[in-house]
Amino acid sequence: MDFVAGLDLAGRFYAEVVRHLIPVPHAACLLGEGSEVLGFDTPRSRDHEWGPRAQILVGSDDDVRAVAARVEAGLPDEFAGHPVRWYSLATGTVAHHVEVAALTGWVTDALGFDPRAELDTARWLATPQQRLLHVTAGGVFRDDTGELTALRDLLAWYPDDVWRWLLASGWHLVGNAQPLYARCVETDDELGARLLTARLCGLAMELAFLQERTYRPYDKWFGAAFAGLRPAPTITPLLEAALTARPAEAGALVNRALVVLGERHDDLGLTRPTRPRVGPFEVGINDAVRPYQVINAGDFVQALRAAIADPALRATVPVGGIDQLTHADDSVVTHTDWPDLLALVYRDELRRADTGG
Repeated sequence: MDFVAGLDLAGRFYAEVVRHLIPVPHAACLLGEGSEVLGFDTPRSRDHEWGPRAQILVGSDDDVRAVAARVEAGLPDEFAGHPVRWYSLATGTVAHHVEVAALTGWVTDALGFDPRAELDTARWLATPQQRLLHVTAGGVFRDDTGELTALRDLLAWYPDDVWRWLLASGWHLVGNAQPLYARCVETDDELGARLLTARLCGLAMELAFLQERTYRPYDKWFGAAFAGLRPAPTITPLLEAALTARPAEAGALVNRALVVLGERHDDLGLTRPTRPRVGPFEVGINDAVRPYQVINAGDFVQALRAAIADPALRATVPVGGIDQLTHADDSVVTHTDWPDLLALVYRDELRRADTGG
């Protein structure tokens, strides 16, 4: 059987089968978890949680019960050569995978909060980008009321101030890592230099996602998604060369990639003009200058922070959002309340920054 991408299969399944079972206004989509939601599924993906499936989002709990009963009774055993019922991780049984839910409840479960009620700066910073992709990626096959489309539009990208702060955090992290790499090279710590080269390559890729107004997926699809970004054809060869170069040669390749990102910065229209330059590392203590060649990351940090309108966010040290602070794996993205806890921390930090405490 020829492989059909899961998102295409879901659209056909809804159009040819599921829509005929639903008598009420609804949204039909394929969102949430799964490689097919991001468009990265392959034949390997069929070994679990893959097949004809969709979400049907309705307006009330009464509609949920009525539609769920009709779907349960009306689905065929197969569609396009694929079984309609297979093992469900959620139920622990063999079941169909047409999820019927109230729209607000489904979105709240997917994000961990209701975006129409509590989407403040702290929530933006504490929500993993992969979790935002659960709602903004995928496909919508029908939206009778327009509510789902409006929610996806609301979550499509960060407010400008949050965007500036995350970019400032990205450059801040680059500025911290570059002299560490150079010191490792200087002291013949080859392993340390290689680890920091890899970190700098990852930070450059994260900056590219932010510049492109594109949420980064978690690590399994990070590289695949990066390949679709506009700067990837220019930057990818430099990063690949840096990762395979001798440690002493990697830094110059990373700098070339960072200069490309620095040159793209002004096109964003977020700050005063700021141009990239590479030069010796100024330690900032005792007028010390080391011969390590680093990009002027601090200039981008300063320009971005100066352009933030919210005084509390502007005053908050740019340590990063959740994806910049930690590895946002499955446990953080889906299975724990760490984003909720981190939102409280960000909220407290913003409050203290606002009061100067």
